[in-house]
Amino acid sequence: MILALTRRSLLLSAALLAALALASTTELAEKYKPLAKYLSDKLGVPVEYVPSADYNASVDAFKNGDVQLAWFGGYTGCQARTAVPGATAIACGKRDLKFKSYIIANKASGLVPGPDFPLSIAGKKFTFGSASSTSGRLMPEYFLRKATKKSPKDFLGAEPSFSGGHDKTIELVAAGTFDAGVVDFTVFDKRVKEKKVDPAVVQIIWTSPEYADYNFTAHPKLEEIYGKGFTAKLQGVLTGIQGEDRALLAALDRAEDGLIVCSNETFEILRKTAVEIGLLR
Repeated sequence: MILALTRRSLLLSAALLAALALASTTELAEKYKPLAKYLSDKLGVPVEYVPSADYNASVDAFKNGDVQLAWFGGYTGCQARTAVPGATAIACGKRDLKFKSYIIANKASGLVPGPDFPLSIAGKKFTFGSASSTSGRLMPEYFLRKATKKSPKDFLGAEPSFSGGHDKTIELVAAGTFDAGVVDFTVFDKRVKEKKVDPAVVQIIWTSPEYADYNFTAHPKLEEIYGKGFTAKLQGVLTGIQGEDRALLAALDRAEDGLIVCSNETFEILRKTAVEIGLLR
């Protein structure tokens, strides 16, 4: 999800590859309209929603200065801040400091749950999610390399597959197209709760260590456009959404816990990880 600010207005945009990815642009606009109005009232500048096609498009828009505030995934946030000196992570959800990935498997594959990274997926049909996903690619690849001392290609015996999204990974594993895959824990848990995943068919075989993920990142142009101190004011408004107003964060799936203050340092381990495995310079 992206918030873009221009001299005329603060534009709210979204690029979600999880559950909301199946919603139409009109549906997403309706979801973000209440949050846009709230921010407009609190900040004293017009706010409107603008869609973004995918992860890469959201980063490109930020790099080009077309977007000045974005709700990025951990990896895409690192990409954006690396490309734009002075860009700052200002807010994240409480859950985003303790994010996890699951490796899930079709029970027919013979793969079984365990506390350690499942080395048994070697030789099996395995898929990552989106190539630009923190929970569906970056961190799982890091943990795979750490556990095996090999690249995904060398360990799996073939070039890694990418499903394109968490929901798609779940569907492909359930169908047996892949024996196993990696997914965002919140997406999988939600689908199980909604009875859209049959535990008799698909099971979690490994849960990753925790890491930081989604965040709001602000462009340095904010200070030029709206004046010195605007970024801090925006941070205060976002993290100050409390009580009944938290319902406004439903579009981000952060209504339960709200947003808290974060900084670039919060995601430094993530950035170093991306550099270490060659996904970021």
